Amino acid sequence: MDDATERDAGAPTDDAVRADPAAAGVGERPEVSVATPLDVPGQPRLDLDRAIEALLFIADEPQGLVHLAAAVARPIAEVKASIARLVADYDGGAPSGEPRTDAAGEQPAAGGIRRAFELREVGGGWRFYARTEYDALITDAVLAQTSTKLSQAALETLAVIAYKQPISRSSIASIRAVNVDSVVRTLYGRGLITEVDTDEETGAILYGTTDLLLTNLGIASIDDLPPISPLLDGGQEGFERDLV
Repeated sequence: MDDATERDAGAPTDDAVRADPAAAGVGERPEVSVATPLDVPGQPRLDLDRAIEALLFIADEPQGLVHLAAAVARPIAEVKASIARLVADYDGGAPSGEPRTDAAGEQPAAGGIRRAFELREVGGGWRFYARTEYDALITDAVLAQTSTKLSQAALETLAVIAYKQPISRSSIASIRAVNVDSVVRTLYGRGLITEVDTDEETGAILYGTTDLLLTNLGIASIDDLPPISPLLDGGQEGFERDLV
């Protein structure tokens, strides 16, 4: 047998290489996802589920799949699957965690506890909510920790909502020309306003007043409020009636 024959006899065939890459001296490499905002050089790789969880945690409005997918630069299908895992996790099913192909053996164990909060789809988006069985507890706790006097900013915001309801947070901010996020949260926590609907075009939450406000004002209906000031858009008609 000549040297060429010996070399050919010792080399793996194409079929052998395809069946066993190690036979060709090529070690198997784990599949790694394409770099995204979750993969920052020099930083630990972020899990997709935890990233979605963080974005939803700080959100004041329901977050749509398109917006979330753009934030993490992942396909909508992956984000949808991630939310499904989070929902199952919070409901006490299998813990969430993005399936990894580059970290075998690190998958979380099955099982979990049912959380006091849940992910709820509202107005075309997703948002955290406390479970309904804790509503009374949370309401009592919030009311017990708040003072009875509202700030001037809160009173002005409440007036806008009362007269212009149903109204979104962005519309309130446009009328008052200031950020109203914290004030709306305060009024909501006091039980003076509530979520009544969502905008069909934007998915934004629309707010309205509650029966508690009517009780505090001593009126039977929102229609019993004095005519609206002409300083607000659409209020001229009520002002003119008041002058007649």
